[in-house]
Amino acid sequence: MRTFRLAVPVLAVCVALSACGSQDTGGGTPSPTPTGAQPVTSQPTPDPTAVPPTVDPTPPSGPKTPKPPKPGGPSTPPGVGATTLTGTVQGGVEPNCVLLDGYLLVGGPRDVLTPGARVEVTGRAEPGMMTTCQQGTPFVVTAARPT
Repeated sequence: MRTFRLAVPVLAVCVALSACGSQDTGGGTPSPTPTGAQPVTSQPTPDPTAVPPTVDPTPPSGPKTPKPPKPGGPSTPPGVGATTLTGTVQGGVEPNCVLLDGYLLVGGPRDVLTPGARVEVTGRAEPGMMTTCQQGTPFVVTAARPT
């Protein structure tokens, strides 16, 4: 009896779905889509009197010049694109956030980069990087040493 009660609804669903899938209009006209729109069968012909869109004559802006380094801040070492900062590490307002000359130090040896330590760090500024620390410009540290 239980199998019969389960089989009847399943059979009804199968019949309903197969009936929906096998509908054929047979008239040769395309059946409407679910939204009621008719499919496009030909491309519209362009209007010969239409005016083509104009191109903006202003040239794109050239590359932006980088901001000059902050006084007493970074200087360029021999490495390409690398910057060296020297100073005293300060603790940030959030836990595990350390700063040097307004830069948030990301990565690097944490035993060297402790608040109060005088250090020299090499790396690159990443102003677009997202961090959980709410202060300083992110600076990805590639090397650090005490001074």
